Amino acid sequence: MINNIKIVKTEVLSDNWYTLRKITYEYSKPDGSTQTQSREAYDRGNGATILLYNKQQKSVILTRQFRVPTYINGNEDGMLIEACAGLLDKDNPEDCIKRETEEETGYKVSDVRKIFEAYMSPGSVTEILYFFVAEYSKEMKVNEGGGVEHEEENIEVLEMSIDKAMEMIVTGEIKDGKTIMLLQYVKLNNLL
Repeated sequence: MINNIKIVKTEVLSDNWYTLRKITYEYSKPDGSTQTQSREAYDRGNGATILLYNKQQKSVILTRQFRVPTYINGNEDGMLIEACAGLLDKDNPEDCIKRETEEETGYKVSDVRKIFEAYMSPGSVTEILYFFVAEYSKEMKVNEGGGVEHEEENIEVLEMSIDKAMEMIVTGEIKDGKTIMLLQYVKLNNLL
């Protein structure tokens, strides 16, 4: 257990896309001694993610898009299948995920349910991600989705059975952490 945490110095290493800071801090250890450490923390803001599901069809809506970090870390084509998600951009999580759902998937949802929130990479990223689920139907489709042009998003919308999505986790076709968490939530809670 550490106590009496004190930030000694904060340096901005980059603010090109989001903000990367080097934080130097000290704290008291249980034996009373003081320890000083430095860590880097990437602040890109908080986000929200959602899994759309259809009980009658036993299906889900996912997206596929290019993710450069996966590409440079061995994902051959850089394409990643994932649940719809986005940064809050000063919105509350519920408004954010409704907006992102329509932009990315083309579905206009009004009844979203927050299921939990989680730090996704707490060793280096400050982001808290808010997780939602919502039912969808064909009648909710208001456009083709695919993202917004000014953000240069090139998102493919995928509709598949929950069984196929769960199989894709096993085969490694779905590797995105938030998506795996949402798919498992839907299965564990018998939503589909």
